[in-house]
Amino acid sequence: MASRDSGTPGGGGGTVGTALQQNPQTSNMTAAGVATGVSGMAVATSASAGGSQATGTGGEAAGRVSNVQRIQQKKAQVRAWPRDKKMEKLAIYSTCRADENCRCNGWKNPTPPAQPARPDTPQPAAPPSQPCRSCGHTLGDHVSHLESAVDDDLDRLLSIVVDVENLFICLHREEDPDTKQVYSYLFRRLRKCILQVSPPTVEGPLGTPPFERPSIFKGVTNFVLHKFNHFQQKMMSDLAKMFLHCLNHWRLETPSARRAHTTPEESSAYKVNYMRWLCFSYVPQLCDSLPHHETTAIFGRTFLRAVFHTLRKQLLDKFRAEKDKMPAEKKLLLLNQFPKFLSMLEEEVYSNSSPIWDADYRPQLPPHLHNQAAERAGNTASRGEFERLSVQPGEGQYTIVSLTSSSARRSRPEERGEKREGDDLSESSSKRLKIETEDLGEETVAEVVATITDPRQMVGPEVLFSENAARDEAAKLEERKGNIEFHVIGNSLTQKVSKQTMLWLIGLQNVFSHQLPRMPKDYITRLVFDPKHRTLALIKDNRPIGGICFRMFPTQGFSEIVFCAVTSNEQVKGYGTHMMNHLKDYHVKNNIQHFLTFADEFAIGYFKKQGFSKDIQVPRSVYQGYIKDYEGATLMGCELNPSIVYTEFTAVIRRQKEIIKKLIERKQSEIRKVHPGLTCFREGVRELPIESIPGIREAGWKPPVPATRSARSPDREHQDPDYLYGMLKTLLNNVKSHAAAWPFQVPVDPNEVPDYYDHIKYPMDLKTMTERLKARYYVKARLFNADMLRIFKNCRFYNHPETEYYKCANNLEKYYLSKMKETSLLEGNKL
Repeated sequence: MASRDSGTPGGGGGTVGTALQQNPQTSNMTAAGVATGVSGMAVATSASAGGSQATGTGGEAAGRVSNVQRIQQKKAQVRAWPRDKKMEKLAIYSTCRADENCRCNGWKNPTPPAQPARPDTPQPAAPPSQPCRSCGHTLGDHVSHLESAVDDDLDRLLSIVVDVENLFICLHREEDPDTKQVYSYLFRRLRKCILQVSPPTVEGPLGTPPFERPSIFKGVTNFVLHKFNHFQQKMMSDLAKMFLHCLNHWRLETPSARRAHTTPEESSAYKVNYMRWLCFSYVPQLCDSLPHHETTAIFGRTFLRAVFHTLRKQLLDKFRAEKDKMPAEKKLLLLNQFPKFLSMLEEEVYSNSSPIWDADYRPQLPPHLHNQAAERAGNTASRGEFERLSVQPGEGQYTIVSLTSSSARRSRPEERGEKREGDDLSESSSKRLKIETEDLGEETVAEVVATITDPRQMVGPEVLFSENAARDEAAKLEERKGNIEFHVIGNSLTQKVSKQTMLWLIGLQNVFSHQLPRMPKDYITRLVFDPKHRTLALIKDNRPIGGICFRMFPTQGFSEIVFCAVTSNEQVKGYGTHMMNHLKDYHVKNNIQHFLTFADEFAIGYFKKQGFSKDIQVPRSVYQGYIKDYEGATLMGCELNPSIVYTEFTAVIRRQKEIIKKLIERKQSEIRKVHPGLTCFREGVRELPIESIPGIREAGWKPPVPATRSARSPDREHQDPDYLYGMLKTLLNNVKSHAAAWPFQVPVDPNEVPDYYDHIKYPMDLKTMTERLKARYYVKARLFNADMLRIFKNCRFYNHPETEYYKCANNLEKYYLSKMKETSLLEGNKL
């Protein structure tokens, strides 16, 4: 393609650019694949040049990725050119400097090839004495200002050249006038940067980002904190992260496409935001010489209102279309919880009184806790960090309350789907705030219990997401209404089996056959009708919709669960959990306290949520020879507690929490008294014993116990490994729970930061330190200290001092050093 004096690319140096867009009618400029840990599937949103919205999966996403890769390959090829070839290419975009009166703004090859050469084919470079076809001055006169430039500066300019040529191609292929106007503007800006040898910037009437505060990222962060308690925030933050990721890679409708169904005022505002989005978010994703900003970091509520309905519809349509390919857990999350999440977010987006858009928003904690809530600075989502949205530990978070002299752990394993391991609780994302008081008398507890009228209100507002409170709550309600029933039934060779029981067994055989297609039907039939097997049947409208087939071994003290299924159209209602709880109660009544089952890869998650574990408590000699092994399945077990009524377990926990809440409120009402100020200092008193301060003992203060040599000796860490382990574990948990610890929780993902491990040869993170601590690697405190300080050193080495990560490293290091000094583990080695 020939170039004229206007400076358009192509004259003689070979075209190195790759178009940002293929045929505008058949391909997409932003078919952005969104691979999220929440959905487990690739989701893409895109739009054609005309503005019509479409959604796509792997193929479109792969097309965009390959397009970016092609551009990067072109830039790599250009950077590999010899210096004289680079100078020739830059001369095409450089003004002539031979004469002040010369107006030539780019060297033109006097003998251009008849056909443009392939960019990957080696071409001889023109000599510096080659004259320009336009002004007659030599090639060297156009690049004389670059003779002393280093290769890195030349490569940076050549990268801009590639982007200029890509924009030039897109400019001539684009049909939408507004988009074309932006391409033209960016083309001229980059062209000017090459002429002036200056860094690329985007200036002009569009303004500079961010364009609205708080940002979308901050607003959604506040939404999760505002609407959900800390039990719910983990799942909700995952959904929020997926929503933000989709929005960051979503292609907007063009203003002309929206003009037909919006008012003139709305169209005008949308056009401005559309152009800003093109300049600062979309085009820089491919033209990386331009400064790039995430959409959710620079736009706010106005922008989100304009695109929310369209984005919501496309995402939900995509998830529904792909539901048959999703695992059961992801299907529940995306088809059940995500629509509710979007509905609640929609209310906050369009409500004029929503607090989440206030610039000074702070999450509201329960009134009996007065620690100041920590607010994470979230105006940038460059690394997709949305992991720790809960109120940060150490600055307001709370989960554990101890009302006796020994700390009581608070855990909800039935909600998290994990084993009940007390040691793991200290590693959760929330810090344990312990309120220790004296032992409470029975009369005090009984008095508090008498004041509780509605235990369901123990955690404040009604929980909308059932699995965050109790997965079986809806099923229990249906059972109380009589909509569902549970019966333990089975075949018999010695007694007459009723017609109803036989019909139910036939229905259960059909349910198991449909829901467990890998199991042979004759094998299912044989076991269901085997007199030695029993089945807990879930009956609705007088027909079985689910069941658990099991065989009891009373002499061995365990039962084997053979089949467990709920018909597909009745799933995601809590039936599975409630059915398992009924089975547990049935076995407790029959004095059997162990379950064993072989779970396939699709069932392991369900059984974990029901308290099953791969750590079998039953000795192998007890069950060997009694149960059949299954290839490709995992043996899991569950130990029952005879003191628990499992179908009422969540109600008991709810009542216990309400009791604890009332006790805390009572205690705080006693100590929350305003005492008159101390006047002794006016009378010349210089110091005052702490214990003489009015109200301090009532608040729980106790005189400190003098530390003995044996308890505080720095040598104790060498003498008592368990003491060192306990101190380091507590210290590590405190660090992990700090507000500034979120960037260091897990190793840096090389897919997100490709060059990180090129610069950091000895990486370290809090997850690795946790694994080392469990493995007893830290036999001395100085090893622990070295790893912790390496985290901060690596962060400051790789990141710029103005970044959030650099600031987090400084804040967390300061906190860690203060905590380490308190432990006295390094008294012999000053920090």
